[in-house]
Amino acid sequence: MNVLVVHNFYLQAGGEDEVFRAETRELGRLGPAGVRVSTYTARNAPVGGRDVGAALRTVWNPAAAREIGQLVRERSIDVVHFHNTFQTISPAAYRAARSAGAAVVQTLHNYRLLCPASTLFRDGRPCEDCVGRLPWPAVRHACYRDSRAASGVVAAMLGTHRALGTYSRHVDLYVALTEQARDVYVRGGLPADRLVVKPNFLTDDPEVGKGGGDYALYVGRLTPEKGITTLLEAWRTLGPELPLRIAGDGPLAPEVGAAAREQPGVTFLGQQPQSEVRRLMRSARLLVFPSQWAEPFGMTLIEAFASGLPVVAARVGSAAALVAHGVTGRHFRPGDAADLAAQVRWLLAHPADLAGMRAQARLAYEAHYAAPANVRALLALYEEARRRRAQPAQVALPGLRV
Repeated sequence: MNVLVVHNFYLQAGGEDEVFRAETRELGRLGPAGVRVSTYTARNAPVGGRDVGAALRTVWNPAAAREIGQLVRERSIDVVHFHNTFQTISPAAYRAARSAGAAVVQTLHNYRLLCPASTLFRDGRPCEDCVGRLPWPAVRHACYRDSRAASGVVAAMLGTHRALGTYSRHVDLYVALTEQARDVYVRGGLPADRLVVKPNFLTDDPEVGKGGGDYALYVGRLTPEKGITTLLEAWRTLGPELPLRIAGDGPLAPEVGAAAREQPGVTFLGQQPQSEVRRLMRSARLLVFPSQWAEPFGMTLIEAFASGLPVVAARVGSAAALVAHGVTGRHFRPGDAADLAAQVRWLLAHPADLAGMRAQARLAYEAHYAAPANVRALLALYEEARRRRAQPAQVALPGLRV
């Protein structure tokens, strides 16, 4: 089977980039007898209303579409697997790939097809104003980069390709990362019979740690929807009891830096390479995952599980499903700093339970998020996409309201 894997790298590195690299590496290890893998990548630049060319390419990039179509024909590609087309490649690439003869698979790493901000989160709380309808509320509220112009570009992209039937007629299979995320996309109008669930995975197995370091750990982007404010508020009281180390970067980095200077027990490490993150995970006593938006999947969670690291997570999105309360970690109410502090204190008061959770976290990784079984599932999805490619084109995307 010949597979082309396509990905747009964001301005700021994130979990999607690592999933693209991981799946590509693992497919490549199968060798010519299994899968021959090619890649097509692009890197994003800032988008806004003043750069008309960039705005038009966000909606429809003919150059990227031609290049992908040409690759499909020249390399006899059977399946084109898209991880991200936003913003440089554009959804026009789906049509080009399928017209050239390939089946098309799209992994849904976020909610971009329903929400210009991709997070279903606005003004400090979950928001579904654009789910199942054209996303003009996002323009009114300037949801993408706090800009009505930039939000309008993304809304135009979504509206154009919904009207053209791109999402319904030129994608053979969508891959949601959890059942919760799949349900959101079904409510948003994607065809349920083409939405399947396959979680992410790790290609390399990190060492299991012993948790000997006397600290809690946060790893991730420093943005409002990630619950950074809740995290810092909780550690105003927790600092003397269990120090917190924060690894990451983002718009709230100045706020985190200020907290590290002012609050005892908070250390800001900035962006760290993966090797250092995994070293920190092996030594940490617990990971804190305070995200307030319904993340489709948190790669940080399974990296923690692989290291045998229990997680204290907000009970929302994928974390609510991936973290088993009392087994691999503890849940707290999203946005509730007092409840977060209470769950951390419970673990500190029950060291035997915390040790048991370390073992259970590692078992969860081995059972669900290790590479071999996951790659077999990915190959099965490719075969299913090829089967569906041979079927007649579907009608336009159902269930949308203007």
